[in-house]
Amino acid sequence: MLGDLTPDSIDRLERFGRRQRFRHPAQVLVVAFAALIAAGTALLMLPVSKAGEGSAPLIDALFTSTSAVCVAGLATVDPETYWSGFGEAVILTLFQLGGFGIMTLATVIGIVLARRFGLSAALLASAETSSVGLGDLRRVVLAVGKVTIVVELALFLILWPRLALSYDEGWLHGAWTALFHSVSAFNNAGLSTYSDSMVRFMHDWWVIVPVAAASFLGALGFPVLIELRRELRPRKWSLHAKLTILTSVVLVFLGWAFVLVSEWGNPATIGGMNLGEKSITTFFQALMPRTAGFNSLDVGQMYEGTWVGMIILMFIGGGSAGTAGGIKVTTFAVLFLMIWAEVRGERRVNAFGYRIDEKVQRQAVAIALLSVAAVMGGTLVLMALAPLGLGEAWFEVTSAVGTVGMSTGVTADLPDPGKLLIIGLMFLGRLGPVTLVSAITLRQRQSSYTLPEGRPLLG
Repeated sequence: MLGDLTPDSIDRLERFGRRQRFRHPAQVLVVAFAALIAAGTALLMLPVSKAGEGSAPLIDALFTSTSAVCVAGLATVDPETYWSGFGEAVILTLFQLGGFGIMTLATVIGIVLARRFGLSAALLASAETSSVGLGDLRRVVLAVGKVTIVVELALFLILWPRLALSYDEGWLHGAWTALFHSVSAFNNAGLSTYSDSMVRFMHDWWVIVPVAAASFLGALGFPVLIELRRELRPRKWSLHAKLTILTSVVLVFLGWAFVLVSEWGNPATIGGMNLGEKSITTFFQALMPRTAGFNSLDVGQMYEGTWVGMIILMFIGGGSAGTAGGIKVTTFAVLFLMIWAEVRGERRVNAFGYRIDEKVQRQAVAIALLSVAAVMGGTLVLMALAPLGLGEAWFEVTSAVGTVGMSTGVTADLPDPGKLLIIGLMFLGRLGPVTLVSAITLRQRQSSYTLPEGRPLLG
């Protein structure tokens, strides 16, 4: 083992955590992200962070800091003209720490939770799922760092010469722009230094395809990425990897087909393009709702029917323990398999030769229903706070809860209470699922008795 953690050292860490009055590891995650948001807000309020005179108002600095740390991507100001080079550097640092931190801490929490089940159970689970174990903490952190550096560096080296030579950005400014977008893409931050996000590159395969690939990798989640580094043969993958990759690929192509057909004749988006231009533009646009947040089309000009499809994609999100948001593709896959088993009259939910545990099924239902409540409740409150239609409010709230960053263009015009609501939803969407699953797992108990079975009528 590369790690130095032993059962005794883990016990000491747990006793230390109890002395610090944290009930479970997810609380550490919440406090750490809140502190990072506060520090980012203070830095963005400095006069040096703003391009013009004066300093950024508290609400805009807090909104931007929360959006960056939670890799949500929504913005209340024009990023191309509002922030100085120093301000952009602060934002880049925030979403790099937010993305790297969530991957690392979410995986570490998984290890600590495994410890609470006992050493033998954790070792059995590790062997069955090919996941990290108790002695792998150092390897987890190093692996996350290596994957992050490799993907971001590769994208940077692709974008830099393209921006410098084909878009007249110059080698120095092109390097900064390439770095910013490389980090933003892999961390699924969705933040750009351009006012129109990636619209100016909608027909440029040299920019669109690499950015889409980096965003897709970041959205798979760290457990899947480290498994792919170790094993490329699908038949050797764990159940989690198989569900994540298969569901992600299916959603990408279904989303692509939907956006292409839905917007085919829209003159304000792709109506006047040829087939090749329509294909590449809608492919990128369909991939982004999986929480990457960039856009190659003006979302505000899309049909409302297209908004609904993108809302569904934003709600589902990407892979677990990564930079993506939403309820996660594995949650969606488990729910689909539950429905499929019920329709077929099967008593157990199976996938790829495994039986999915009933506890996992209950957690999937809890996450989905609570997320629906957050989106619907947030939509109602936002409509009460701002003069928005149902489609605009629903899209904005889902983007915040799913930490996507796409908007119909209403974010900057929200009143301060509306901005505060979106700030809270971004924080909830980023940390809520991890905290919820951790809390549920740590509160599981074995009952000493069984009540009589009841059958209420359904449907």
